[in-house]
Amino acid sequence: MSETHPYIPNSAASIKAEMLHEIGVRDVETLFADIPESIRKNSALKLHDSVSEMEARLQVEDLLSRNVSTRDITSFLGGGVWPHYVPAAVDEIVSRSEFLTSYTPYQPEISQGMLQAMFEYQSMVAELMGMEYANSSLYDWATALGEAARMASRVTGRDEFVVPHYIQPDRLQTLKTFSEPAGIRILEVRQDRRTGAILDNDLQQKISSKTAGVYIETPSYLGFFQADVKRIGDVAHEKGALFIVGADPISLGLFASPGELGADIAIGEGQPLGNHMNYGGPLLGLFACRGERLLRQIPGRLIGMTVTKDGSSKAFTMVLQTREQHIRREKATSNICTNEALCALAAAAYLSLMGPRGLERLDKIILGNSNYAMRELERLNGVKAPLFEAQHFKEFVVGFEGTGLSASHINAKLLQRGIQGGIPLHHQFPELGQSALCCVTELHTRESIDRLVAATRAILEER
Repeated sequence: MSETHPYIPNSAASIKAEMLHEIGVRDVETLFADIPESIRKNSALKLHDSVSEMEARLQVEDLLSRNVSTRDITSFLGGGVWPHYVPAAVDEIVSRSEFLTSYTPYQPEISQGMLQAMFEYQSMVAELMGMEYANSSLYDWATALGEAARMASRVTGRDEFVVPHYIQPDRLQTLKTFSEPAGIRILEVRQDRRTGAILDNDLQQKISSKTAGVYIETPSYLGFFQADVKRIGDVAHEKGALFIVGADPISLGLFASPGELGADIAIGEGQPLGNHMNYGGPLLGLFACRGERLLRQIPGRLIGMTVTKDGSSKAFTMVLQTREQHIRREKATSNICTNEALCALAAAAYLSLMGPRGLERLDKIILGNSNYAMRELERLNGVKAPLFEAQHFKEFVVGFEGTGLSASHINAKLLQRGIQGGIPLHHQFPELGQSALCCVTELHTRESIDRLVAATRAILEER
């Protein structure tokens, strides 16, 4: 920037030079030296001349009008952000100004409402996960996994972390980003191509005296449930490693919790709990554990309940803050310096509205819908659904190898018919061939599933 910008004080040449000198670099370009030249834009940006507020509004509205949402088409896309129904009461609660404008409550005496909400959130997440403690949220499932690996390494003093082969690529990349600076090596354990089961002989080879933690997901990224989860946990514990289980919280109304499966640490994505898809974020990282040894190493905020000085009333406050970066700086258990408080509040409101049996009833609906979709798709010539021979929940892989068509081609044709298909998997997992990850929730009626099946049949007949 050659001129001083009226709204950006640091654009002044003298201030910029002083900042560069202070951090010990020659110029701004040095700060971006780790960005490959191949992805840099070296030409000038094609910026339009300034326009009035009215003209800018009209341009933006024109752009927004081109968006197509899941209200306009039927979407079977999942893979990390899923379509679920959000009760109107949840939106009303999180829209209240007392919550909407709140930040991390460092002043407990004036933040009792938000602190109590976060305490209730922690209590419900801990109960849902079958664990003793839960923090008051992280950014998303991926960062929760990264924090779990670093926490396992701190607790055990080891530097290897074992994960399954079938894991969401972005989640795996985030894990590696968290692990590399801490010197943690990520090892992938192979899974059976037919059932998705962790291969026992490969697991035994990957786990050693260097293993800090073993991680599995239930259900997996591809929707199937891992067999013999407790046995995997036992193998990890026999080697002195921690056992970490990632779970879709929606599934826990019907299926075993991480705690019941023997997990030391439980993580997951809280977006299905009352949070809209929001174009892919913000999301909500769930993190829970058991045992005081792990409690004192947990990342993020912890809210506790106490009483006022005179003992007359309950009071809520942040606890065990000596773990955190605003006190311990670089020696903190994590660099999480805020939390997804509003998303966590939505999850707390959602879970309280569901009541003691609500999730179980919801899970039965999702299970019924997804099994119906798999059964109907399986009847199509050349289609295999599900691709893996295992119990599935909400998501499943549809194989198109027998059709002679690519998953991307089928998706493009589906979109022309007002249907958004699943995630093509041939780039993520080439061994699965032409296949797609399909998501079915309580929002998918039999009619919408029948439209998907009919449209797919028509596309196959077009060949």
